[in-house]
Amino acid sequence: MNSDDTMAEVQRKPWLKPSITPLRSGFLNKSGAARHMIWRDNIDGVPVKKLLEEFKSPLFVISEQTLRKNSDSIREAFRRRYPDVLFGWSYKTNYLGAVCNVLHQEGDLAEVVSVFEYEKARRLGVPGDCILFNGPNKSREILERAVNEGAHIHIDHLDELYLLEDIARSMERVVDVAIRLNFDTGYTEPWSRFGFSVESGQALDAAWRIASSDNLNLVGLHAHIGTFVMEPLAYKAEVKIMCEFMEEVEKKTGCIIKYIDVGGGFASMNSLQGIYLPPEQVIPSIDQYAEAICDTLLQFTHDRESRDCSRPTLILETGRAVVDDAEVLISSVVANKHLPDGRRAVILDAGVNDLFTAFWYNHDVSPSRQLWGRPEETVLYGPLCMNIDVMRHSVMLPPLNVGDTLIFSPVGAYNNTQWLQFIEYRPNIVLIDEEGEVSLIRAAEDLDVVTQQERLPQHLEKPYPKGVPRNFLESTK
Repeated sequence: MNSDDTMAEVQRKPWLKPSITPLRSGFLNKSGAARHMIWRDNIDGVPVKKLLEEFKSPLFVISEQTLRKNSDSIREAFRRRYPDVLFGWSYKTNYLGAVCNVLHQEGDLAEVVSVFEYEKARRLGVPGDCILFNGPNKSREILERAVNEGAHIHIDHLDELYLLEDIARSMERVVDVAIRLNFDTGYTEPWSRFGFSVESGQALDAAWRIASSDNLNLVGLHAHIGTFVMEPLAYKAEVKIMCEFMEEVEKKTGCIIKYIDVGGGFASMNSLQGIYLPPEQVIPSIDQYAEAICDTLLQFTHDRESRDCSRPTLILETGRAVVDDAEVLISSVVANKHLPDGRRAVILDAGVNDLFTAFWYNHDVSPSRQLWGRPEETVLYGPLCMNIDVMRHSVMLPPLNVGDTLIFSPVGAYNNTQWLQFIEYRPNIVLIDEEGEVSLIRAAEDLDVVTQQERLPQHLEKPYPKGVPRNFLESTK
């Protein structure tokens, strides 16, 4: 081979699959930039290929490094602006044991909203007095346990108040409690189904009822104004309303409020469907949230020390903003199709049963290798026999081959808690630690796992007791 032949070999371009792209005039491209020049072949330095060889596809991968970094960033943003801040990890956002204990090691309390979450926190080693107990469904049994273990109980409604008072009376104890408030900030839709309404007077009535009890002591206020809140002014309004209510309650009842829990709801760098600007342009920074909350709290509590009353502790129930971008989902192509309207479609081995948040996010999608060919508008479907199983309704991608892998991110919030056991087994989840070591933190399901809780009555043990033909086609001849 001469030098000219060698040069021709070096400059040879890859073969591109032929494609026909329909011309659609008059429409703007809302599908985002083409992904042929953007790819991601590793997670925290661990090759995607190596991960899939050991743990198979689909696969959730969590970065411990990112999780701790996010926690540190939020902690620093608030603690440099307000003197007394505590953080409660929101279990409902992601209650994988490894995720919870990473954040407990960082100093977070456990914020739980059910018997299940309370019991999980205790099993993970969280002391009762490090648990914030929210939620509208607390039975006598779990409330008795929570009282005995010193949990911080946030009362949601009057029936819970009466029940808790009866429990405290029977135990001959005085129990410190908080009440949950709801109100209109003017920036978010009021979550009026939770807690006591400030505007209607319900909240003040509840505070009076507690103040008149021999067995309950009001020490805290809690509110949660929404989810994926993209306007920091909403938190400014929340803190103002809570501080004004705190002053009114203390003057009228004589109680001392020791903490204000403003809940969570901070947005992550995800892309909500219907919003076409990139997250970097519309999602506030943690510093913006912290400034809105802390500056307002300082403003409305500046005179408390002069009244021999310390500023209240600020509690935040962080969730999505901490964990969302710490986790990705790797999924593989199982088939290609063309839809009747000419668009390309790809079928993946992960669906909305795994990625529940695909219903409201346009998750970022990156291939694990450089792709070649003309980018086309592509629909990404999951493997479920449901028409709603759409991972992305529209994304610009070059041609994909069977076996190619796509990486969805951020996916750390609400997917491992809201995912479904439906049609397909749920996959492995691994954690990459700060040293680059990979650990399996939740094993993939199999038939034994899925059917473990089933019980089959004896008379149903045989599927064909009346001699149904094994070959039903023969019976039609």
